[in-house]
Amino acid sequence: MDPLEDVLALLDTRSHLSASLVAGGRWAVRFEAPHGVKFNAVRRGTCFLRVAEAGEPIPLVEGDCYLLTRPLEFTLYSDADAVPVEAGPIFAAAESGVARTGEGKDVLLIGGRFSFGDRARALLLDALPPVIHIPAGSGEAGTLQWALTQIDQELQHRPMASTLVAQHLAVVMLIHVLRLHLTRGPHAVSGWLAGLADPVVATALTSMHTTPERPWTVAELARASAVSRSTLAARFKDTVGQGPLDYLTGWRIELASERLRKGTETLATIARAVGYGSESALSSAFKRVTGTSPRTYRNRHRAGRQAASLEPAG
Repeated sequence: MDPLEDVLALLDTRSHLSASLVAGGRWAVRFEAPHGVKFNAVRRGTCFLRVAEAGEPIPLVEGDCYLLTRPLEFTLYSDADAVPVEAGPIFAAAESGVARTGEGKDVLLIGGRFSFGDRARALLLDALPPVIHIPAGSGEAGTLQWALTQIDQELQHRPMASTLVAQHLAVVMLIHVLRLHLTRGPHAVSGWLAGLADPVVATALTSMHTTPERPWTVAELARASAVSRSTLAARFKDTVGQGPLDYLTGWRIELASERLRKGTETLATIARAVGYGSESALSSAFKRVTGTSPRTYRNRHRAGRQAASLEPAG
């Protein structure tokens, strides 16, 4: 697996589609700060996006797509002078999967949100800007149109299993947006995502993600990346913000944490799987990185799951 695939899989990435929005005339709709990552695609017409604390409004045209990676309020509107109405009642009144506002149907947007596991903010979202806008007019946007068209068709015609198909297509769209955003260069992101935009650093990252259990050294990673040890160390630190082996330690601990949360393997088994020669070596690294021992971490999450299972329904 490559680093992006690894992280998205580790975070249990899921999509949740909302009703489409049809609008016309002078209109404005204000949305509460979303849980997870919000996305919308303009399938017809034009409008504007204004995100709290994120700078100037963004004009949107047919074919545009955007992601909101922070829990910030936002407004979609046709006219800056239109009085915003709250999105909640509009979407609660949706019929046949379509919410409506204003007069007419000049504008059509499809959208939803992505939810992730507990580590999403630290592993992925903090490395992204608050808003990722993929304009329809850019050369990048063409690769998104197939997925968006298919989502649109599934939502309109509702064949069997249409919701499931559309949800999977939305995850495909998310991956395309992240890929395309990475092509804008390391300046567009930070941390390990910035490393994926640097071919030398990306090779080292992919090597570590492919075999995290291997006893990597900086020299071996440099050979895999076809550069000198000093070049790799400097480029990795400048781009990712930490050295290669520090990154490897952090990733191993993320993998161990997932196994501790979700499985019943022994600590010794987990230690071998993520690159530590013994249970004590894993315990030492785990406590240094997380501030707690693997056993305490596992017991805390197990207790949390048990408590959640005992909560009354409804």
